[in-house]
Amino acid sequence: MPDVAELKPVSISAKQARHLALAGQGFETPDPARPVDRRRIMKMIRKTNMLQIDSVNVLSRAHYMPVFSRLGVYDRALLDQLSWGTAKQRKLFEYWGHEASLIPVEDYPLYRWRMEDALRGEGMWGRMAAIARDEPDFVASLLRHLEREGTTAASTLNEEPREGGSQWWGWTKAKTAMEYLFWSGQVMARKRRGSFEREYDLPHRIIGDVAHEPVLPRDVAQRALIAKGIVAMGVATIADLRKYFRLPTEDAKARVAEMVENGDLIPALVEGWQQPGFIAPDAKIRRRATPSALMVPFDPVMWERDRVERIFGFNYRIEIYTPAEKRQYGYYVLPFMLDGDFVARVDLKTDRQAKLLRVFSAHAEPGCDTDHVAAQLNAHLHQLSQFLEMDAVDITEMNGFSKRLAGQRAMA
Repeated sequence: MPDVAELKPVSISAKQARHLALAGQGFETPDPARPVDRRRIMKMIRKTNMLQIDSVNVLSRAHYMPVFSRLGVYDRALLDQLSWGTAKQRKLFEYWGHEASLIPVEDYPLYRWRMEDALRGEGMWGRMAAIARDEPDFVASLLRHLEREGTTAASTLNEEPREGGSQWWGWTKAKTAMEYLFWSGQVMARKRRGSFEREYDLPHRIIGDVAHEPVLPRDVAQRALIAKGIVAMGVATIADLRKYFRLPTEDAKARVAEMVENGDLIPALVEGWQQPGFIAPDAKIRRRATPSALMVPFDPVMWERDRVERIFGFNYRIEIYTPAEKRQYGYYVLPFMLDGDFVARVDLKTDRQAKLLRVFSAHAEPGCDTDHVAAQLNAHLHQLSQFLEMDAVDITEMNGFSKRLAGQRAMA
């Protein structure tokens, strides 16, 4: 098998890399005259391969936002139907993709290797592996309960004290066992409750016959994921491809080498990159993509901060877990992209009681035309307010740029 580094790569400029990265992510120019229906939503999700789920709800649940960023205002109930609706409506299932993610049902076989790993006690957090190993009878009893009773939330199974005090690790024994069953593919999330808690059921009751399809060989499934990933990312390093689907490091290296040898990946020398890049064989290197959008930290474009800096020259860190006094920009900060460049960032919160989209801070990037950026950002904030069903945008005037932004609001 040839060494990836020995193959002559295609040369790609930094600008071409940026266009490739954005074009692969399903950005479209929002067209108010064209309704955003279920078909368009699924077409977009198939381009990103998944939507990441996160419990943070200060603005909106994270999985709703990538669709808005690419397609504009849409009815969130459509995505709910695709994710947790009836058997006829459902086109997505929940599993560990990048992190907890909503994934097209047709891709279910591509993740079975990960479920098989979990059945062997591999690739999971220690507590889940421990309960599967040490208390198999208890785990089996939960499966029997689901078979008999149907959809069940872990919190309804017992009233035992939680271990630990944090939200993440303060799980009951039943919750830990259910998470093992979820990771190993023995149960699936039928829906999310109001607190965003999963309700579990058996896979065949949720996705039908797809649940019974044969397990693909590990290497076949991983090559298929990487083939999807390189299209979604446009151009990527081995590390980019590995992180997109959270593939094991050695597996990712082996699969990429195999795909290069087979002609399914083309090596690329990307301007400014220290590591070799790769593109799909049919990649359109000269295509252009210059979207304008607000993006949440959990958008696929933003997943890996080193990739964001490498491609866009934009230094971004999520500060949710940073103590308030040490935050530079705010708690839940959305980068604002204008014509393919990150030009500003805004700290946002949905005040559902007052029906306001609150802008706690706004910062323009150095060197940009602040008046132009403020005008464009103002328009996007009002569109976001409409999407979130708020009545108005409230801007805290805490610096020169936020004052310009508020002034644009007054002129609107």
